[in-house]
Amino acid sequence: MPHTRISIIPTSNETILKFEADRFLTNHNSFEFNNIDDAKHSPLAQQLFYLPFVKKVYIASNFVAIERYNIVKWKDVQNEVAAQIEDYLSNDGVVITEEAIKPKAAVTVYAESTPNPGVLKFVCNKVLVPNIFEFKSIEEAKPSPLATALFKFPFIKNVYMEKNFISITKFDVVEWEDITIQLREFLKSYIEDRKTILNDNAPQQLNKTEEAVEQKFEALDDVSKNIVNILEEYIKPAVESDGGNIEFKSYDANTKKVEVLLQGACSGCPSSTFTLKNGIESMLKEMLNDNSITVNAING
Repeated sequence: MPHTRISIIPTSNETILKFEADRFLTNHNSFEFNNIDDAKHSPLAQQLFYLPFVKKVYIASNFVAIERYNIVKWKDVQNEVAAQIEDYLSNDGVVITEEAIKPKAAVTVYAESTPNPGVLKFVCNKVLVPNIFEFKSIEEAKPSPLATALFKFPFIKNVYMEKNFISITKFDVVEWEDITIQLREFLKSYIEDRKTILNDNAPQQLNKTEEAVEQKFEALDDVSKNIVNILEEYIKPAVESDGGNIEFKSYDANTKKVEVLLQGACSGCPSSTFTLKNGIESMLKEMLNDNSITVNAING
């Protein structure tokens, strides 16, 4: 490949400098990277992030723009950076991987109401998560970059994810009609951009791997296993369609008390709590042939 020449171009922002090439670098696409992990589809950007003063990297059709931290002045380092980019490009270094420039998959996201007026269900046309994940705060949401981003909206109280939908619980300070479009567009854009929904180690970190779920089930006594199977077959499909979930917590053989956890749209909804508690209780009494069974439904 012919030698690539780089020109240094100042911008209106003194912390940002453009390094303009004499050829096209991308297929008329532009990319922004905030850190080295963010830059996984750009070997060039990753190399630049090894420089301790690099804060952000922008790559457009024929230039690389870099935002610096204030630990240096551009006049002290700009020539070295230009030379590094020039050498990288002249040696046929990859700017953006093919994976990053694949056309975006068509993503649709639509909102569904739930029996809980404080919860809206956002349904996507693709699978989002392998299991059930619920986050009640931005601290809890660390294993999920998407949930973390959602908690930055001041009106979001709870984020529940399952398969192809996300149930969002809001604080009462806003009405759904004021924020539904904003949230739907945010989710659509986030998923289309193929941003990380769950960190790779999230299932292990939260003990949600298939193996962990199986081990937890196998450790139960026979009655508890029957209760779990009844919940899975007869109760969960209905509550899932309403944007929620019901999870078996415990069964006390002495008191015949069953404890279940309500999640997503089922949590915090007085009508759901009452209806589910009584419905589950009646079903378990009948199917286990034991009228002594009682159910305690806890809000997640």
